[in-house]
Amino acid sequence: MTALYKKMIKEAMQAQRADVETVKKKRGQNFVISDAQPYLDAVSKMKPAAEQSNAVFQLHTGSVKAHFEIMKGLTKTIRPEDDPFVEHYQTPVILEILCKEDEKFAKSMATFVKEIKKSEALIGKESTRRYGGFYGPTCVVDFALIPGSTSNVVNQILVNTNIPADHKQAILAAKSWGMNTSYGVGDVFAHEVEKGATLTDAINREIAMLQSIYDHPVRAQAELMDSVGQKSFDHRKYMESYRKEMAGHVRAAIDDGVHYGNIVTIPAYCVGDIAHHISQSTFNMCKDDVVMAAIEATTDVMESTLNNAVSKVKSEYELLSLATGSTAAAAEYILELDGFNAIMIVDLLTKRYHNYVQLYPDRGAAVELHNCDFMDMIYRGWKLMDKARRMQETDKGILVPKVSGHKVDLSPIHKNEVLMNPQWYAYPACAMTVRMSAMMRLADYPCLLTSEPVTATMMTNIIALNKETVAAPARICKDCASAALMDFRHCYCQWKKAV
Repeated sequence: MTALYKKMIKEAMQAQRADVETVKKKRGQNFVISDAQPYLDAVSKMKPAAEQSNAVFQLHTGSVKAHFEIMKGLTKTIRPEDDPFVEHYQTPVILEILCKEDEKFAKSMATFVKEIKKSEALIGKESTRRYGGFYGPTCVVDFALIPGSTSNVVNQILVNTNIPADHKQAILAAKSWGMNTSYGVGDVFAHEVEKGATLTDAINREIAMLQSIYDHPVRAQAELMDSVGQKSFDHRKYMESYRKEMAGHVRAAIDDGVHYGNIVTIPAYCVGDIAHHISQSTFNMCKDDVVMAAIEATTDVMESTLNNAVSKVKSEYELLSLATGSTAAAAEYILELDGFNAIMIVDLLTKRYHNYVQLYPDRGAAVELHNCDFMDMIYRGWKLMDKARRMQETDKGILVPKVSGHKVDLSPIHKNEVLMNPQWYAYPACAMTVRMSAMMRLADYPCLLTSEPVTATMMTNIIALNKETVAAPARICKDCASAALMDFRHCYCQWKKAV
């Protein structure tokens, strides 16, 4: 399997490098869609090994190609306010294609929509809790079943829905890694309450919104984009064109026996690098040398660690865990260079969140989601670094944390000239918060640290080996940082009850 693992690393790092090198080259400049060509080129090189499903790979590569070409035909650029949504137009289309191809699945979707209507008490409770900040910082569109997430609520409804188990799994997957519209549970409720609606009316409008994203997902997404003023391109024409490009790939995946839950997730998770990670907002953020250096050094840590361990890796899942674990350790280590750690940051961001709820009761449903990603990442890194620090004791040298028994190579951080010279970016004699402050900028946008292009690429490889097993959402305890360190909310998680 070593040859396969080397291929996975190569494909994942090509995607990551396409992003990082493009951002490094273009930061501070104006973004145009063609800037994402290197990412398309990297994805185009992805090929299945003999034991992997070609249909799964076509869902990934076909989606990225279609996304790039359609975007390029519709607009020259994307304004920052519109770029978060570019990876939300795919799953609505894929769901509608599946319903057209399979009448039984369409019937299950209709049954689920009716069950949403019957779940008034549940939806009212969950919407109220999100609105009031009951769960603390939470990812409303998380890829796991954490409290306060849309997936959590959808799972609770599906438990009582009388449809086939594999259809339940597909519907759940469509609102986890598959981003079925830009909607997050509780958003309509919160805004209606703030506008003066009664709680009953606000709940009924919330229910209608949740029903719409499954009853007619493409129209629901188009109307959502109308409501937020998306104007960078014609989103209806995008979805119409995307349907034509992807219908054949979906049919091929059905014929190949790919689980519907995988069919609805793969096409969306892989396209965000075009006009979202490679985008104007990223070019602006990375004008800061220290922010850029943190992304580069973390990428170097991941690549070195993976290449050093590849001959000893025992499974494809272990390889993915090592990739994400290495960047978690690197992110925490950069914080620790300035005397900070995850526990301090989680405390800070959680306290800030509860104040934020009071300042902005009509906040967007997804506002804190990347703060949560960041906290979870550095908390994982802290556990790795804490153990390494204890084991090193008084010995000298760079700390060597381990993930699944594999050493994480942190030396690229020490080789990074910018990170090792914070005095260049502050009052030189007092430059003791430079790296931490850069990491706090990344707390709102850690996509290239976690890393999303690497995870998407490796997950496609993993699903291609296990096409009949649904991969999303993650059916494990996510070990949420805020839940482990601050808020007591484990009792509201659904990870063991996933359909």
